[in-house]
Amino acid sequence: MVSKLAQQGVQDPWVLQSIGRVDRHLFVASALANQAYENTSLPIGFGQTISKPNVVARMIELLRHGANGRLGRVLEIGTGCGYQAAVLSHMASEVYSIERVRGLHEQAKEHLRPFRLPNVHLIFGDGMKGYPKGAPYAGIISAAGGDQVPSTWLDQLAVGARLVAPTMTPAGHQALLVVEKTASGYERQVLEAVHFVPLKSGVE
Repeated sequence: MVSKLAQQGVQDPWVLQSIGRVDRHLFVASALANQAYENTSLPIGFGQTISKPNVVARMIELLRHGANGRLGRVLEIGTGCGYQAAVLSHMASEVYSIERVRGLHEQAKEHLRPFRLPNVHLIFGDGMKGYPKGAPYAGIISAAGGDQVPSTWLDQLAVGARLVAPTMTPAGHQALLVVEKTASGYERQVLEAVHFVPLKSGVE
């Protein structure tokens, strides 16, 4: 899978190495394990999916933006099955991952327990509020997309840090949005079309 990602254009060695260190089949149902290393999204229950490997790699590469070495604290919105948090653990000093669906939060805890990752902190709560206790963040990455990026996320970004999230465009389709926080404001870049679950508030 790593060699395929490299062929598809992923260049950051930290991203490729980190993905190579996390067995994706351990985060999906055993009946789907034989599909775990294909470039496809797979159901993880509760109406959610684990993202395609090339989408995970692409978003994390955008988040790192050619950084040398590890990032600092990173906030992940939407833990899902825990796969991306595990990958991020090898590239960030601390990973705070928040999930609004209790069943998924519990599932992620079970998936991650054998990995013994002391720098991954799983939080059950409303991702739209971010997680102020860990702020400011060296990066924020979201696995759900809304009409716009919540201002709380932008407030919790460190200066010089990046946020990567799917967001609705004026044309009515989802695209990847990269926001970089500068000393004078925010620089935004809209990239390729993507398809993620909708961003919702509250918990369930």
